[in-house]
Amino acid sequence: MVGGLSEAAAQRLIAARSTQHSAPVCRDFEEIATNVQLSRRDLRLLAEAGTLASLAGHRRNAAWLVAGIEERPPLLAPATIVESAADLPAPTEGEDIVADYASLGLTLRRHPLALLRPKLARLHMITAQELLHTPAGKQVRVAGLVTCRQRPGTASGVIFITLEDETGQINVVVWRGVSEKQRRPLLAASLLGVHGVLEREGAVTHLIAGKLVDYSALLGNLVTHSRDFH
Repeated sequence: MVGGLSEAAAQRLIAARSTQHSAPVCRDFEEIATNVQLSRRDLRLLAEAGTLASLAGHRRNAAWLVAGIEERPPLLAPATIVESAADLPAPTEGEDIVADYASLGLTLRRHPLALLRPKLARLHMITAQELLHTPAGKQVRVAGLVTCRQRPGTASGVIFITLEDETGQINVVVWRGVSEKQRRPLLAASLLGVHGVLEREGAVTHLIAGKLVDYSALLGNLVTHSRDFH
């Protein structure tokens, strides 16, 4: 899933790992470059994805060390080159999450909205989990990353949006009248706030949107993607 990494390079890594059983593939970056036959570009992509952090402490140190690796002729390939250890400041949790999304399209760390929750709470935004215990018919506010926008041909102009926060997913229904008046946040927001009325049919919960707010600026440099009108 590392963006830009060739399948051939990934397969060589997997093959090297399988021959080592449970032991680490390599002890340092030089061994990775030599034994797995990875180019500087491959190593840079792996470093940016955070996959080499166990060898360097964190992705910034890894990127620094990878930048110093040079491709050598076969005669010099076995030679050991001693590099001074980098001691760069570690990324913050938010910076790591942004870098994960840029490289992988996801993160295995905390959800981005977990970091924003104190600010969203001050805006009276509740979570997807809290929504499950909210009575039907109540006016609520939520916010989440837009993961999907759909407009079925049989829905008479109604648009369905799926939002995601750190506790789950939220189904939003946007009637035509609302979508026509609030088209910009509806179509442009990556982090969408919704003020609406909660409806529940059995175990299915929907939020009928009344007001849409684009909070994408709160994401900073974080880039996310949604599946729209597929």
